[in-house]
Amino acid sequence: MGFYNSSVFCLSFAERFQMTFIEDDRWKQFALGLGNTLLITFFAAILGIIIGVTVAVLKVYCYQSGKLKPVDILLNIYLTVIRGTPTLVQLLIMYFIIMKSLNGTVIAIIAFGINSGAYAAEIVRAGILAVDKGQTEAGRSLGLSAWTTMESIVLPQAIKNILPALGNEFITLLKETSIVGYVAIVDLTMAATRVQTRTYDAMFPLISIAVIYLVLVMGLTALQKKLERRLASSDRR
Repeated sequence: MGFYNSSVFCLSFAERFQMTFIEDDRWKQFALGLGNTLLITFFAAILGIIIGVTVAVLKVYCYQSGKLKPVDILLNIYLTVIRGTPTLVQLLIMYFIIMKSLNGTVIAIIAFGINSGAYAAEIVRAGILAVDKGQTEAGRSLGLSAWTTMESIVLPQAIKNILPALGNEFITLLKETSIVGYVAIVDLTMAATRVQTRTYDAMFPLISIAVIYLVLVMGLTALQKKLERRLASSDRR
């Protein structure tokens, strides 16, 4: 084994590429892993936004109105537990205890969505509270309901303010999905591990997926900046 490892180390870039991606169609492992990574990230992000906005709006309502104290307590428990425990532990609890009868990918989406929702909730809540109270008072004085005022006046302004923070949260979510191999899902990291066990070369597969993650993050960052510029230009009109 030691001799084989030393011989692998001496291979050229082209030979390592051939061994990692071409032989036995190993590129299909990476393609499958990339697809699962993007699938889980996309749907978990949507679920996280829904949970985050809902929790944030409810917490702001409870804070400003002084009502729904039991709901506020439950929301605080949710935020404390999710933000205070490791993502991996939450994923394992979902997979082996709470939702063990479901498909692994579905469980991962739910677990990451719930986790991301807790962080998104605090981001959205901070954005809502940063909007001048006069905006809410003006909406209510025009006869708008509390929800209509929140939906039409406060939330659009809050989203513009928190877009960079939300973008960073989704980038973090993308990278956190690298742990789904613990529940037998083939993502990019698991694909690299599988190839490594065939080629006995850890460096090339791992560096390859690191480059893929880097490209994905750079793409999301560029998309985020483009959206920010578009929102900023719409404000100047």
